[in-house]
Order: sequence, then structure tokens, then C-alpha cells
Amino acid sequence: MPAPFSDRRSAWPKGLFQARRFQFAAILPLLACVAGCGLSNEDKFAPACPRTSIIASAADLTRFRADPAAGAGEDVTDMVLGGRITGVSGTCQRAEEDTLDVTATVGFDLTRGPASRSRTEDVPFFVAVVQGEQILDKRVFRIRVDFPANTDRQRLTSEEVHLLLPITRAKSGASYDLLVG
Repeated sequence: MPAPFSDRRSAWPKGLFQARRFQFAAILPLLACVAGCGLSNEDKFAPACPRTSIIASAADLTRFRADPAAGAGEDVTDMVLGGRITGVSGTCQRAEEDTLDVTATVGFDLTRGPASRSRTEDVPFFVAVVQGEQILDKRVFRIRVDFPANTDRQRLTSEEVHLLLPITRAKSGASYDLLVG
């Protein structure tokens, strides 16, 4: 049968146990203070972000020349610009107690077509915030692509798009969808 705890304590050198008890008693308030520093009412994890989706029917763009005198058509030789949205990335952070600050960027892969007469094009894209079937906000942006000499393809990322979404404890950022096209 093992010896009771009090018997084992007597095996320690006299005074060592008392010194350790004093050190522990001195450190205990410090540990309680340090442990309390990290406690707050705010969530410790990053807030939930909206789900992002690229609308398939609005992800691709093909522009053809519009000059009927030049033989406008929809043949590959009539293409001025081709492109597609390649991705959406971003971050979320709580701006205030009831507001979520969403920052998103959109990636593009753009190709200058054989019918292009310019090395610069403006490409429109939109970002919409929806909740269920309801569109809450939709904004149209433009990205400018410059094709240097001997380059007919560019990969670009848009400037940051900032959105402020209302949130509550019952309605997080995950209750929204961010649609791009």
C-alpha cells in the first residue's frame, strides 16, 4: 500500500517544501493576472466571412470588333479581347461590434485578340452581396489592362474592393454570399 502524501513529503529535505510553497504563493497572483489579461468579451477567432462564388455565366468575356465596314463578325479573327475571372480572394475583420469589413480582390486572365487596334482595354466586373435570393448591394468596377509590345496575354488582380456588412450575434458574415462576374 502506497504511503500517504504526508509521509512522502517528509522525504524532502526540511525547509525545501516550505520554500517552494512560499514561491508558489508569491507567483499565484501573478499567474492569475496574466491569465486574466487574455480574457475579454470579444471572439478569439476571426469572424466568419461571406461565401464567395464566381457566376459561371458571367465569368468569361469575349469582345468582337463592332465595325461592319471591317467585316465585323464573331470569328476568332474578329476578337478584340478575351478574358475570364480566375479567382476571388479576400479577408474579413470586425470593423465595429455590428459591422464586418470585407476586403476582396478579383483575379483575371486577359488575352488581346487579333482584331484589337489598341494595347489598352477597360474590363468591367461586378461584385454583388446577396442574402438568399435578395441582392443587397451590387457595384460595377473596371480594371484596365495594358498589353506591352510582344505580349498578348496578361494576368491581373483588381484593386481591393471594400464592403461593410451588418452583423449581429445571430447573423454572421456567413449568412451572406459574395457573387462576382
